Amino acid sequence: MDQTITPRFLVDADACPVREEILRVAGRLGFEVIYVTNGARPIRPPGVPFARVVIVAEGADKADDWIAEQATAADVCLTNDIPLAARCLEKTGFVLSFKGHPWTPNNIGSALAGREIARHLRELGMGGGPPPLAQADRSRFLNALDAMAQAALRKARGA
Repeated sequence: MDQTITPRFLVDADACPVREEILRVAGRLGFEVIYVTNGARPIRPPGVPFARVVIVAEGADKADDWIAEQATAADVCLTNDIPLAARCLEKTGFVLSFKGHPWTPNNIGSALAGREIARHLRELGMGGGPPPLAQADRSRFLNALDAMAQAALRKARGA
């Protein structure tokens, strides 16, 4: 019996700046794309047969909950949300930030700690948000997504 798993891109879509790049890689490699949102910011349906938008109930972390629950071992989860990345790593080996930074079991702990420090600094009125996405970030994301997608395909095929 063939137990082949079809990899997907599960996208934390509400703040995703690289939707077009994801579609480009997905179309070339045959991935399904699922953009998950709580509907607070309307997302236009992508208009391609391999991509869809899932709107979950409004509320904090509802989209994150859906992604974490649906993730399989062959999926690639795409998010800048570090706690969501940690949850996805428990189910899949493939998690990538929108700037092309792979989240792994080896780096997620320090990322969670850094997030807490940044939160504390913001509460003290220090620090700011992340810099905007630059063209170099988009290029790094595309390269990292392609490499991660290829690894997910190999894993799904049992290679």
